Amino acid sequence: MLGIHDLPLFLLSGVLLNLTPGPDTLFILSQATRGWRTGAMAALGIGAGCLVHIVGASIGLSALILASGRAFAIVKAAGAIYLVWIGISLLLARPAPAAAAPAAGALSSDARVFLRGALTNALNPKVAMFFLAFLPQFVDPTAEHRAFGFLALGCLFNVTGTIWNLTLARLAAGAIARGPAARAAAAWITRGVGALFVALGIKLAFATRVTA
Repeated sequence: MLGIHDLPLFLLSGVLLNLTPGPDTLFILSQATRGWRTGAMAALGIGAGCLVHIVGASIGLSALILASGRAFAIVKAAGAIYLVWIGISLLLARPAPAAAAPAAGALSSDARVFLRGALTNALNPKVAMFFLAFLPQFVDPTAEHRAFGFLALGCLFNVTGTIWNLTLARLAAGAIARGPAARAAAAWITRGVGALFVALGIKLAFATRVTA
């Protein structure tokens, strides 16, 4: 009924794609320099942002954005500005203190990291392009409930991606917590990621819309 086919191939392709570094990976690494909890919130936020594209692809909103030059331009501009802003924030961020205990405002800090992760993914029009190009390869276009097929595959892709992102955050936080030298390196990693985000934002600002 959902029209899903070649599920093992989809799972293999999804895992390999999730392992490919991108802006989401860079953001998680930059936040994991402040500890496992912060890195995990970044990973979960990215997963939440990905759900926006999954639902959008399922009901056709992503297709509408790609079909409309004005809508695409608005999303592209918002994404570019946001990436540059995140990059500058990382460049100016202070290193996290060693073995810092959760502060009184830890919850609000976690919420901010979660929101940043969600926006980093949700404001990237290339993610919308990806789902529109990838998901239809594994759903029969004549299926009665193909929209639910897109939704199911998208959620499955997001689950595997979130598991990998949480693992990445754990590994990065564990490596950084080993000593002062690792924390000093983490500070430079954060600045490097910030510079890359600024570059990605500028690149996105000049990206052109892909048409069929």
